[in-house]
Amino acid sequence: MNTTVPDFMINKIWTAKAGSTSPLIIAEIGTSHQGSISRAKEMIDAAGESGAECIKVQHVYADEIIHPRTGMVPLPGGDTALYEVFRSLETGPSFLEEIKEHAEKQGLVFLCTPFGARSLLELIQAGCSVIKIASPELNHIPLLQLIAENRLKTILSTGVSRLSDIEEALETLQGCSTALLHCITSYPAPEEEYNLSLLPHISTLFGIPVGVSDHSMDPLLVPLGALYFGVCCIEKHFTIDRKSGGLDDLVALPPEEFSKMTSAVNYWAVRPKEELYSFLADEFGTERIHNVFGSGKKNLAESEKENYGRSNRSIHAAREIMPGDVLHADTIAVLRTEKELRPGLHPRYIKQLTGRTARRQIPDGEGIRWEDIL
Repeated sequence: MNTTVPDFMINKIWTAKAGSTSPLIIAEIGTSHQGSISRAKEMIDAAGESGAECIKVQHVYADEIIHPRTGMVPLPGGDTALYEVFRSLETGPSFLEEIKEHAEKQGLVFLCTPFGARSLLELIQAGCSVIKIASPELNHIPLLQLIAENRLKTILSTGVSRLSDIEEALETLQGCSTALLHCITSYPAPEEEYNLSLLPHISTLFGIPVGVSDHSMDPLLVPLGALYFGVCCIEKHFTIDRKSGGLDDLVALPPEEFSKMTSAVNYWAVRPKEELYSFLADEFGTERIHNVFGSGKKNLAESEKENYGRSNRSIHAAREIMPGDVLHADTIAVLRTEKELRPGLHPRYIKQLTGRTARRQIPDGEGIRWEDIL
C-alpha cells in the first residue's frame, strides 16, 4: 500500500510554515458511520471529494470512556443513554484496519482517537503512528504515558481545559512530536467564545504547532478566522446528511458546506492576511469578527465551565468497593464523570491509589476521593 502521500500530508502539521501553505484539513467522521463499514467508506469518499486531506474516526470501547451508571447525557439530538450508544458503536480492530486501508488508498491521511489502553494498542497494531486525543482525555495521564512510551506523534484537543492541564499533558508526552487543537467543547459551540487570538500565544508559549477544531455551525467564520492567526490544521465534523442519526451529525457540515470551507481555506491560505481580514469584516461585520477573535487569554469558555471536572477524566469505582477492599486495576478506572456521578481524584493519582485500602463503602461508579481510603 502506498502511504507516501498521507505521511507527507500529516507532516504538514509539524513542518509547514503558517502562510506558506494551506493547513491540513481534517474531516471528523467520529462514529457517524454508526458501525457500518459501507457507510464509513461512503463518508470517507465523500469527505475526500469535499476537500478533506485527513479522515478522523473514533475507536470506541464503552468501558474505556464512561461507567454504565453514567445515565443520560445531553447531546445535540437530546438526552442520550451514552454508555449504551457507545456499546453499539464498538467495531473492533478489523473494522478499523479496513477503513484505514480504504482511506489511504484514496490518498487520505487516516487519523483515529483512542479512549484507553485497549483502543490505543489496537491502533498501534493497525499501523497508526499519529494519534488524536479528544479534549476529555487531555488529563487521562495513564493513556498519555502509554502514548509517550510508544513515541507516537500526537494531536491534543484542548477544549474544557486550563493552561495547567495543557502543560501537564505536554510534560507527560515529552519526547513525542505534539500539536494542539484549540476548541470549545460544546455542541454546537458558540462562535463568539472561540477566542482565536489565543492561537499564536499558545503556540509561542509551548513552542509547538496549534490548529483549531471547530464545533460551531458556520463553514467559514471560525476556520478563516483561525487561518488569519496561522494554524497548522483545521478540523470540522463531517456528515453526508445531518438527519442521519449519528451522535455528531446535527453539528457537522454536509458535503456542500465542507467543500465551501475547504475551497475558502485553500484560497485564502496563500493570500495576504490584510486581504483576508477585509474579507472577514465585509462578510461578517467587524464587531462579530472581533468577538470571535476574543481577548487572547486562555480561560474556560462560558459554555464549558459547568462541564469542567465532569467531561474530563477522574478516578471511579469500577465495581462496588467495600470497607477493607484493596484497590487495584479491576476495581478502579479512569473515566469521564458526566452529569450524574460524583467526580473523583485526578488521573495523575492512579498509581498512588493502587494498593490502598478502602475506608468506606464506595458505590459502583462513584468517583473515589482521598477521604474514601485509608
